[in-house]
Amino acid sequence: MPARRLPTLEDVAARAGVSRATASRAVNLDPRVRQQSRVAVAAAVSELGYRPNRAARSLVNREADSIAVVVPEAEDRVFADPFFAAMLASITQRLADSPVQVLLAMGQPGDGRQKIERYLRGGYTDGAIIVSHHRDDDLSGVLHETKLPAVYVGRPYAGDVGIPWVDVDNGSGAALAAEHLIAQGRRRLATIAGPQDMAAGADRLAGWSTALRAAGLDAGLVEYGDFSSSSGATAMQRLLETAPDLDAVFVASDLMAVAAMHEVQSRGIAVPEQIALVGFDDTHAAQLTRPPLTTVINPVGELAGRAVDLLMEMMNGGSVEPVVLQTSLVRRTSG
Repeated sequence: MPARRLPTLEDVAARAGVSRATASRAVNLDPRVRQQSRVAVAAAVSELGYRPNRAARSLVNREADSIAVVVPEAEDRVFADPFFAAMLASITQRLADSPVQVLLAMGQPGDGRQKIERYLRGGYTDGAIIVSHHRDDDLSGVLHETKLPAVYVGRPYAGDVGIPWVDVDNGSGAALAAEHLIAQGRRRLATIAGPQDMAAGADRLAGWSTALRAAGLDAGLVEYGDFSSSSGATAMQRLLETAPDLDAVFVASDLMAVAAMHEVQSRGIAVPEQIALVGFDDTHAAQLTRPPLTTVINPVGELAGRAVDLLMEMMNGGSVEPVVLQTSLVRRTSG
């Protein structure tokens, strides 16, 4: 299928009923443009999905020269979590033999999110891979308005937003953790769940709870974290205070699980003899704990590769569908 023709500034001017010069000034937020013309140009930009041309892009063949990896999280969170580093490295490696440059856009709630929106609307990139999507990000609205080719890594919280995605089966992965602990004879089980404004957090909690209820066990011992190390430690403290007799904990990310293990061991509680622990992600950190962490595989390299493939297909005018990858449990000695 041939690549679609991208709208030009001339198309915007014609749709808005203004001159090309006026359209250019309006797109660049020139305050001298009359309100009526500004509104007309904004409507035309939205309807056509126009993105400003960049000097670095060839005016003849308009080949893609960059994609953005968009992470709507605070910078300290991005650089502290090995998942993001592995994801960015895998995306970059996938494109190593292509001329496409990888750019990184980050932003926390507030001004940071506004910067991301301005970036996506500004025509600075040819496509986007959205990582770590939250319910209130509202990036799908921006992507629809700009018609920027984009793929989510992680199922969008809102479900079908008309933008393709690639994800692991988080619910089944959490159920694997539950079934593994139950098979060991653990009966007082708890979980440290991820943020419930993210599909990964909600799906892992749902899969865990369903498996416990199917085994006739109480699924009510739940504390919540935000996938950060500090939140895992705090949640583990609360669990130990609430249920000192618990004998197993499923933690929804390895980063939280490592901190939870440290918290348990600092109190003289033996892992796994007294409390078994299972994480989720299979990051390098899972192999460095003592004892090594049993965990659910989150295949970052495959997620990244499939996301890049989907995006490049879209940028070439093709149509794509969401992708769900299966997972498995890595049995080590923490649980």
